[in-house]
Parts: sequence; structure tokens; C-alpha cells
Amino acid sequence: MAEAMKYGREEFAVKLPPALIAAELEPNHVDLPQRTAAEHIRYALEHPIDSKPLKELVKPGETVCIIISDVTRRWQSPETYIPVLVEELEAAGVRDEDMLIISATGTHRRQTKEEHIGLVTEAVYDRIRLVDHQCTDEANLKYVGTTTRGTPVWLDKRALECDHIILTGGVVYHFMAGFGGGRKSILPGISGKETIMKNHNLALNPGLGAGSNPEVRSANLSDSNPVHADMMEACAMVDPTFLVNVVVNDDQKIISAFAGNWITAHQAACDLVNRMYGVRAGEKTPLVIASAGGYPKDLNFYQTIKTLCNALVVAEDGGTIILVTKSEEGFGNDDTEKQIAGYATMLDREKALRADFSIGAFIGYLFAESGEKYHMIAVTDIPQEAFGTAKIHAVKTLDEALALSRTLNGGKDLRATLLPHGANTLPLLEQA
Repeated sequence: MAEAMKYGREEFAVKLPPALIAAELEPNHVDLPQRTAAEHIRYALEHPIDSKPLKELVKPGETVCIIISDVTRRWQSPETYIPVLVEELEAAGVRDEDMLIISATGTHRRQTKEEHIGLVTEAVYDRIRLVDHQCTDEANLKYVGTTTRGTPVWLDKRALECDHIILTGGVVYHFMAGFGGGRKSILPGISGKETIMKNHNLALNPGLGAGSNPEVRSANLSDSNPVHADMMEACAMVDPTFLVNVVVNDDQKIISAFAGNWITAHQAACDLVNRMYGVRAGEKTPLVIASAGGYPKDLNFYQTIKTLCNALVVAEDGGTIILVTKSEEGFGNDDTEKQIAGYATMLDREKALRADFSIGAFIGYLFAESGEKYHMIAVTDIPQEAFGTAKIHAVKTLDEALALSRTLNGGKDLRATLLPHGANTLPLLEQA
């Protein structure tokens, strides 16, 4: 019997003949050392990858900039690893007044004092200067070069003025950059708005009407992913001294940490994520049924992009994708909603996206674009009329979705791949 598909706090049974279920893909079990979060960080600092230990890289009297993620990435639990990192620097003889913490807000808003304290702990906040990067604050930006893809790299000069830059963050699949963490602390983290927009627009193929670039996708850290490759070039211009990245489980608990060289330590974290959540799939199928995994992963449609991107990997061209996402809070992002419901045609959507790129808008565009290429059915609380002209069918139950799939496919049930935890299960095709 196939596993039920979670929907908010409920679940739906998958009523398909067992012979039609090609695969039911689940995350892998990976045995890891059992340590506390702080112990993971200390172990990583004591066993750096392709690097001397941090305390041998910094000297008393030198200045150090620690780049942390912002409040939208609290799942990384920076309040557990920043104090340990500060301790390490202190042990190396670096004074409090020679440390600076910059929150890599990218294009996000400024944060409150309470949010800052939540990110680094009150003890660290009281001792170490902490500032938010602001991508539109030109007085605090410095030009450092242009990438081979034509992105002018403007970065927060407060970081550049320090003797050392240390990157921190969490590593998960990212539907544009391949993986989070690593170089993303620099671009988009502490980049100017022009730099971020130019980089993110690489997610679209050159030329109006060309749509999204299929190589811009989760797990792709090759040069074929221009968003990632561009970020790597920008980060290399800074040449960070050190990196500390963490990997968390479904409960947002740190289960491993990696430190050292900003390229290879980050790659090691990516490799662990792939071992945990990259699952071999033998074939593409004409039907994919994917649930984000229920509450809170399907609180809004915006979050469901992870599930869609993973489903697309195993869907046959022109096939049917059923997304089980309650989305009780609606679309969850104004730009996503506008892209889906606010334009008459795909060309209008693309024009607007190229003119004013945002992650939310790109997510909306990908949903609409996928609706053009596949039979897209959403089991959701969002009413049909809210989807505007986007070719997304909205229904209330999985039974309704399967009935609609039969109607769209000549009255027959299709061979299916099931993704019960679709938000964090990335199918890896054997031929890939």
C-alpha cells in the first residue's frame, strides 16, 4: 500500500492500482556521529577541510568579518555556532573590537535588535558589532570586478576592509543555486542590488520569450548552472579565509558541520545533503504525485516550489503532475501571486520578471511555465479563480485530482512516481 500523501494536518490515500506505482521515493537513512550542535561545530573546527585550523590563519591585531545569514534562515541555528566561532577567534588572540558580524540580508529588509540577538545570542550581541548588509546603500558598497558573464560585483565594503572574511551558513538544496551555503554568503548575501539582479536573471535563457534555463536547478553545481558559476566567480574575488557550514535534519537540528576551505568544505556539506536526500529513480513516469510533506511545509504555495522542482525531475515530457499542498496561508508571497495571477500571457510574465527579478516572482513564473508544459493539478485550499490565466487546475482532494488526471489523459490511470516527502526528496535519474 502506497504511503498516504500529507495535506496540512490531514492526509490522502493514493488510490491507484499497485501495478501502476513505478516508485515511491523517500529520503535515505544516513548514519552520522551523535553529537550536540556545539560539539559538531568544535569537531569541524578541529578537523578543517583543505585548510589550516582557523586559529593558525588569524593573528592578534588582525580584523575579522564573520558573515551570517539573516532571520529568514533561522533554521540554521546560528545562535549555536556563532558563539563557538567567536570563542575560537578569541582563543587565537582576536579582540572583540577587531571582529565584525555582517548579516547577509541580500535584498531582504533590515532586522530588529531582537532578531539580531536571536541570531547570535545576547552574549555575542553585547560584545561584537553586528550590522545588516543593505544592497541599496551605495555608500557602503565597493566595486571589485566583473564576472565572465557580465555581472558587475559590488560588495559591502565593511567586509572588504577586514583582514579576514569567514563565511557561515546552512546547506540545503536550492532550486536556483544548486545548494545553499558557501559562496551564497557573498552573492547574493553582501552584494549590491545591481549585482544580485544581474546574477539572478541568469536563471532565464537569453532573449525575451526563451523562458527559464533548465540547468538552473537543485543539486547542479557544474558550470552549466550559470547562477552558481557566477556566484563562485564573485566569491573568488574576495577569497574568504575560512568557512563554517552546517547541515540540519527535518526537525531543523544540526546533524553535521563542515569547516575549512570555502570551496571544498562547502562541497563536503553538499555531498552529505545529496547522500541524505538524493534518491535514485529508474525512470520518468507520465504521472508524478508529490506532497510537500504536510504542515508546516505546505503552509503556502511559495514553499511548494521545492516540491514542484523535485517532481519535474521524474515527470515525462507533457506528463501530469499532482501537487498536494494545502497552502492554508494562500500564495505566501505577493510577487509569486502576481506572477501566477496578474498577467494574461507567459510573455507578459517573462517581461515583468526580466524587468524586476525577485525570487518570489521567479517562483511564480516557474509554476506558470510548468503549467504550460505539463498537466498541472494542485490539491489545495486556494480557489481556482485565484490562479488567473495560469494553467493550474485547483481541486480539494487527491481523489478529485486523480479523476481529473483520468479526464485529461483519455480516461485512464497513468504509471506514477510518488514523492510523499517531495519538499526534500530529490530524484536522481540513473542516466544522470
